[in-house]
Amino acid sequence: MEKVYGVVLIGCGYIGEEHLSDIYYQDNVRVVAVVDLDVNRAKLMARKYGAQEYGTDYKVYLQRDDVDIVIIATYVDTHVSIMKDCVAAGKHVLCEKPVAVSREDGEEFFRVAQAAEPQVHVLVGHILRYNGSYQRIRQMIQSGVIGTLRFIHFVQNHHAINWPRYRRLLEDCPPVLDCGVHYLDAMQWISGQKIVQVKGGSFLIDSDAPRDNYSIVNVQLSGECCGCYESGWSRNLHYYNCKEFMGDKGYIKLTLQADRFADKEEGDLIEVYHSDTGEHETISQIAKYKDMNGQFQELVARIEGRPSNGFTLEDAKEAFMAAMDAVEDGSAFKKK
Repeated sequence: MEKVYGVVLIGCGYIGEEHLSDIYYQDNVRVVAVVDLDVNRAKLMARKYGAQEYGTDYKVYLQRDDVDIVIIATYVDTHVSIMKDCVAAGKHVLCEKPVAVSREDGEEFFRVAQAAEPQVHVLVGHILRYNGSYQRIRQMIQSGVIGTLRFIHFVQNHHAINWPRYRRLLEDCPPVLDCGVHYLDAMQWISGQKIVQVKGGSFLIDSDAPRDNYSIVNVQLSGECCGCYESGWSRNLHYYNCKEFMGDKGYIKLTLQADRFADKEEGDLIEVYHSDTGEHETISQIAKYKDMNGQFQELVARIEGRPSNGFTLEDAKEAFMAAMDAVEDGSAFKKK
């Protein structure tokens, strides 16, 4: 019989609901409780997703035998302390990224998480690893569809209409850390190479932002590839999402389903150009942008000793440290 895992969600904001909405109806999930400092928010989340209980103090649930997994979806400055409490109580953890706001705290997070294995598993939420389009592009690149990979170009700029939300996020860290860990990890994962050098530049766009809110990062990878990552949260930036991979025999471009001008019902659009033949190829790929359940089930597989997708704590640590290099090089972490 399939084991049913008791789950506690800590943090009932946007990303917390993304997690819960994707897993609460799964056969191997029982939502024991949802926790938030705002008790009304926790109460509403409990009603929406059938949580047995709700509250403002997560520690009371760490002592319960019916709790197996804790999802940490709080603001980043709380991640380390909550994860340590969960691991000390023997609870498996799915923690949102980034894991910390400083290099020192990040080192502590990974030290504790790695020491807990294999009795307790900690999975850092790198959602792109579970996205079918990125998986397919990686497979294409690894099989030589565009020859030797030379350049990866990622842009993730947000037109921050809900400025209070983004200002609160900026209190903890800049987008180059918050979102950058995803894309720096993707550069290593897709290329099969390691980041060996990081150069960053960060800028203040909105005068009332608590710190620089736009960054450009250039990285050199260990093989013949380099990368560029651009990220900003601003009322004064237009939305722009760009994912491109250039080789010595062509390029691959990814357009998400939401950004397609036509044929949205067919999923994401992967465009391939073969420079040796001059041919263009288009592929429609059905993929869930944030496959929270896929990510959750990966943690379950590790708990049950089944084969893993290969994403390790060391991979997450390398991406975090590369993002911290970008932060420090570009001075993005300094407050006004």
